[in-house]
Amino acid sequence: MSMAERPIADNRKARHDYELFETLEAGIVLVGTEVKAIREGRVNLRDSYARVENGEVYVHNIHISPYSHRGYATHEPLRPRKLLLHRAEIRRLIGKAVEKGFTLVPVHLYFKAGRVKVALSVARGKKVHDKRESVKRREAEREARAAMSNRRY
Repeated sequence: MSMAERPIADNRKARHDYELFETLEAGIVLVGTEVKAIREGRVNLRDSYARVENGEVYVHNIHISPYSHRGYATHEPLRPRKLLLHRAEIRRLIGKAVEKGFTLVPVHLYFKAGRVKVALSVARGKKVHDKRESVKRREAEREARAAMSNRRY
């Protein structure tokens, strides 16, 4: 991530629940109060997913809480939001997403040059034993690092 990109939210659960393959950057269509709420950090990506509908990509279940200083203007926190992608990228996503077991998952939300961007990954759900295996591997690596740092010469 470059210095021009400022992180907003991360979907850490997606890295645990899914095996991530290809990642794309997409713009997202928002209303003014949503952008202001995102600047306050009032956004949650957990359990969010994207779907191709009528040749356009929409992201569902991104929870953007209402802006704290809103007046009469407000937004629906869980509304489907359109992603801005090139037609060729959408075609490629359709090709990947129709394969058995693949889904589109937003993994990262960030500001880039003042605009909100979504990192969208093509992912396959992990089985329970795969999750256990990755946790075991992480624990073993952590223990090995701890043993190496405690070792004295």
